[in-house]
Amino acid sequence: MRGINKKIDSFIKKKKCTLLGVGPMSVNIVDATIELSDEHDVPIILIASRRQIDSSEFNGGYVNNWSTDVYSKYVGKNCKKKKIILARDHGGPWQNTKEINLKLKLKEAMESAKKSFKQDIDSGFEILHIDPSIDIHNTPDAKTVLERVFELYEYSYSYAKSKGKEIIFEIGTEEQSGSTNSQEELEYTLNEIDKFCDKKNLPKVSFVVIQAGTKVMEMKNIGSFESPIRIKNELPVEVLLLKMIEVCNKYGVYMKEHNTDYLTDESLQWHPHLGIHSANVAPEFGVAETKELLSILEKNNCKDLAEKFLKISYDSLKWKKWILKHSNISDRDKSIIAGHYVFSDPSVLEIKKEASDRLMSKNIQLNLLLKTAVKKSIMRYLKNFRIIN
Repeated sequence: MRGINKKIDSFIKKKKCTLLGVGPMSVNIVDATIELSDEHDVPIILIASRRQIDSSEFNGGYVNNWSTDVYSKYVGKNCKKKKIILARDHGGPWQNTKEINLKLKLKEAMESAKKSFKQDIDSGFEILHIDPSIDIHNTPDAKTVLERVFELYEYSYSYAKSKGKEIIFEIGTEEQSGSTNSQEELEYTLNEIDKFCDKKNLPKVSFVVIQAGTKVMEMKNIGSFESPIRIKNELPVEVLLLKMIEVCNKYGVYMKEHNTDYLTDESLQWHPHLGIHSANVAPEFGVAETKELLSILEKNNCKDLAEKFLKISYDSLKWKKWILKHSNISDRDKSIIAGHYVFSDPSVLEIKKEASDRLMSKNIQLNLLLKTAVKKSIMRYLKNFRIIN
């Protein structure tokens, strides 16, 4: 078993826990994650999507305008106990806005994805999530998607090996639906990947993304994980997940759940009991920071700045992808959902600077309070996942 795999495996088995993947939606979220990892001496995975953070060739991302290498150096410099694990989330063709805007053809998009993975490897990322589920030109079948997985897998491993770098892979081949996979689908995917790895003499995949009945929309989880009503033609989630985990254990693969945001404490506590190895959370932490920002501004005679922020966030339209059909959600809530997307907007940076200057007279440190709110949100998962006691 390779180093990073051994580190993850020994921690999960020792603590009987579910590992947490945190979306680095802002500098405060990154700082909060690093500090919690250091304070409690535990591994936490930072899962950067290509839209959040990418190489400078792809214009970086919306998080602090960081490029992959600058972000990696920042984490490395500030993480004292070196327990943070850097991971690429949703790496693959058309996973970056630039590739979509340029309407790249398949070959170009695949080459672009390889360049992004190359920079990840050079920057010390240890887990690469290969996700070719997006195709802006066609709807590829399962076989075609797997062929793209194999091409990116072989390229990334070969490049990492040539550089003396160790990486492990996470495979996820479809968007989260809020429903669950069938055992047959999972068995087919893992069997095909195993055959490919054997044929090419490559290490086996470490994580596989399971449709676990989770899906985030607006500021709630609408998946079947917590549904009190049985879903037609589906086994109860807790029964099906145990069957899925059996398949994962058969192939020696860790099960990864995406879209874990907003589940209740009780549901989160079931994760280690069920044997879910790892779970990702992102939008919830961005929303926690945005809500705290608005609360601080509105309670401290900075309502004018709060209104400016709400307008910038709303006008970004970044909330659109998160809204349910026929929703009556308020414009304010739409702005809260989109808040983390505009934290690095020059106008928002000006708002935060002015707010910090005003609040200083009251001995209020804005970013410290924001980071504290994010830590509280992350701690809910660390405790319920049994990462910390």
